[in-house]
Amino acid sequence: MKRLTLILIAIVACLGAWGQDSAAVKSNVALDTVIHMPGGTQIISESHQRTMPTHDYWKPNPTKSVWLAAIVPGLGQIYNRSYWKLPILYGGLMGCAYAISWNNARYQDYHQAYRDILNDKELSTDPNRSYNAMLPKGYTVESMGGRAYYTKVLKDKQNTYHRYRDLSIVITVAVYALSIVDAFVDAQLFDFDISPDLSLNVEPQIYYDIQHERQHSAEIKLALTIK
Repeated sequence: MKRLTLILIAIVACLGAWGQDSAAVKSNVALDTVIHMPGGTQIISESHQRTMPTHDYWKPNPTKSVWLAAIVPGLGQIYNRSYWKLPILYGGLMGCAYAISWNNARYQDYHQAYRDILNDKELSTDPNRSYNAMLPKGYTVESMGGRAYYTKVLKDKQNTYHRYRDLSIVITVAVYALSIVDAFVDAQLFDFDISPDLSLNVEPQIYYDIQHERQHSAEIKLALTIK
């Protein structure tokens, strides 16, 4: 009888100890944090959670991006981390700058020649005179059709390169403005979903006409899936 009593006491003690352990486990699990990961669900304890590094999600500020792009061309793209756009932007700006410089130099040459030929009462025979320097090799003013015709040619050339220079300036301003717009749009759409979940599926389907019973027709269905 004493043995049976001792056995019962031992069983009760074991059950009490097991109950305390299970309660402790439950309390620890309650303090745990459940995180849903792409590979499955993970449970991270509170103590481990305190030691985990935190990674803040970074998103560019559209207003700041616009101001940076307006101050220095390309700085908005650098702020948005779109570094691959820099060669395109600076290549376009360098091309525009070269076009402005070249057309302006040609305009100044023809403008000077046109002004000199109007001011000279008699044509100079100096080959370094502006309107003589603009002649094609082996040509003279007389062989170009005379003074009146050559004056008209110089005026037309002057106006042409003046127009090209102004057009190059307009294009440069447009490229600069486009870089600002690109920086703003890129910052706004920084977290836009472009994953494969955006898909267009083409599949056949059977169409049933309710008004005319037993009438079926084969069709092609376009399904746009956006998630």
